[in-house]
Amino acid sequence: MKMSRNLTQKIIEEHLISGRLEAGEELAIRIDQTLTQDATGTMAFLQFEALGLPRVATDLSVSYVDHNTLQTGFENADDHRYLRTVAARFGVYYSRPGNGICHQVHLERFAVPGGTLLGSDSHTPTSGGLGMMAIGAGGLDVAVAMAGGPYHITLPRVLGVRLLGKLRPWVSSKDIILELLRQLKVKGGAGRIIEYHGPGVKYLSVPERATCANMGAELGATTSIFPSDEKTREFLRAQERESAWRMCVADAGARYEEEITIPLSELEPLIACPHSPDNVCPVREVAGTKVEQVAIGSCTNSSLRDLMRVASILRGKTVHPDVSLVVTPGSRQVLEMISRNGALADMIGAGARILESACGPCIGMGQAPASGAASVRTFNRNFPGRSGTPDDRVYLASPEVAAATALAGRITDPRDLAEPVRVRLPKRFLADDRLVIAPPENGDSVEVIRGPNIKPVPIAPDLPDSIRARVLLKVGDNITTDHILPAGAKILPLRSNIPAISKFVFSRIDPTFADRAREADGGAVVGGENYGQGSSREHAALAPMFLGVRFVLAKSYSRIHRANLINFGILPLAFLQRSDYDDLEQDDMLEARDVRRNILEGREFALRNLNQSKDMMAGCSLSPREREVILAGGLLNHARGTLCSGER
Repeated sequence: MKMSRNLTQKIIEEHLISGRLEAGEELAIRIDQTLTQDATGTMAFLQFEALGLPRVATDLSVSYVDHNTLQTGFENADDHRYLRTVAARFGVYYSRPGNGICHQVHLERFAVPGGTLLGSDSHTPTSGGLGMMAIGAGGLDVAVAMAGGPYHITLPRVLGVRLLGKLRPWVSSKDIILELLRQLKVKGGAGRIIEYHGPGVKYLSVPERATCANMGAELGATTSIFPSDEKTREFLRAQERESAWRMCVADAGARYEEEITIPLSELEPLIACPHSPDNVCPVREVAGTKVEQVAIGSCTNSSLRDLMRVASILRGKTVHPDVSLVVTPGSRQVLEMISRNGALADMIGAGARILESACGPCIGMGQAPASGAASVRTFNRNFPGRSGTPDDRVYLASPEVAAATALAGRITDPRDLAEPVRVRLPKRFLADDRLVIAPPENGDSVEVIRGPNIKPVPIAPDLPDSIRARVLLKVGDNITTDHILPAGAKILPLRSNIPAISKFVFSRIDPTFADRAREADGGAVVGGENYGQGSSREHAALAPMFLGVRFVLAKSYSRIHRANLINFGILPLAFLQRSDYDDLEQDDMLEARDVRRNILEGREFALRNLNQSKDMMAGCSLSPREREVILAGGLLNHARGTLCSGER
């Protein structure tokens, strides 16, 4: 008799190429769809070109432009032109600037229940709200998937989140994921897939589910997924895509390795305080805090439902004179629909500033708050300085909390407002894909146009038998990819130019890092717990590799960043004795011998601290495939060999 399976197990089994469904086993799964965005996509397509294949091999690949839309110089426009022409050349759909944020558009127009999606953005799991196994990864992993290669992943544990009851008025799905962050913290999802189930799920619309799936990335989860049920069918019918629907649910009696129960009726409005998404408390505990900026939007909360509720709260009122309110519709579909039904006029009339349908302030692309000012945002991250203001104070909350705060000029529990808003959504949405350019059937004659800022992909040097590396920097716990390589309007346009962007590695922590790395001819970085959390940006590994970083020695790693380090030939070593972390100092010279043999044989590394004349042991837990990648000088070299030889 076959055991009852949860939804995660069922989708993985359908897509399994190799490996066993056992804890800790590395699996290879087939990828149906990919997405890229312009901040990571330019490098991903340069890497795809380097693989030397004539066309993408997925069922569907989409290239979105949503991050680098602020065109203060030629760089971003050149990248957009490159992405448009390379998409046509290799069989990829191209979502033009203005069509919307990749995750919102993909949820609306392309996500398929029961399918697999790999995206070069950490918030790719948004499509899990529709029953798709959607995973964020580095751009090189996505390039390999576009080439028809599998995605390799260590089988995660499945954490079941059982939802009971219904949300009360003024409480939103944002409060569900904030409650999970309050309980589990930013590394609580590491090594896990979060699967939502239970009788409370049926009361959540697909956009509400997508909000929870989106911010699972802040837990460090591999992905998050909801069942595909009648609510999913209703959403796809409204998007004129009902033919894409299929019922995808866990079997009756399915078990989970871990489980959390959330009674939805017991939740209240929550807020994440500076400077971490897990610094969560009830809104009432910080109510009254003076606020100078409110930002509503991002891939977390920019759906038609979200903005209709905001418009209803703002209708006939005026934003507080001390507050700057900005609103970002998540897609062209959302923007056009609120412009037709009057909701846009309600927001503009109240004093909201409307931004284009793009990532904008969430990625630090404009709308930086005033020095030291509190900013309430419906976004997913509030890491220090991410907004563009070094001494920012960013809070994360639901659209309802944000709208109430914008009116009051201070953090406000929306339950203090009048009668709860009720929004009726149309049965049919505006399905207009004219800003998505389909590729020609044969792109052989398409010229791929590269601007002067687009440079070749750097290749990792061969791994030597002995490494001597100076500790260039020692950092603490929960270092993010924003710390390693910041985003923002100044740095993002350099994503296709590794020599230029490498000058900004660790610039927010130590502006001298890049110069010191060059002078030392490379070195090592020492980190604490959860090193590399946050964005999927592979540049946080690629640029350090370019500067000569040979290994990172940390207490633990986030999933995507660890994979990116391996992809670019940087050894992710781990402390075996936590006291060794305390003893290490910046500028210590570390020596590792028998490097290649240690990797081949899966042995621990003996590191000699030449400054202190001390020895320590470091772990380097690699799967057999990861050993091959490291020894080959990174995934690009490894993939060339396997794909060209027909190994997929």
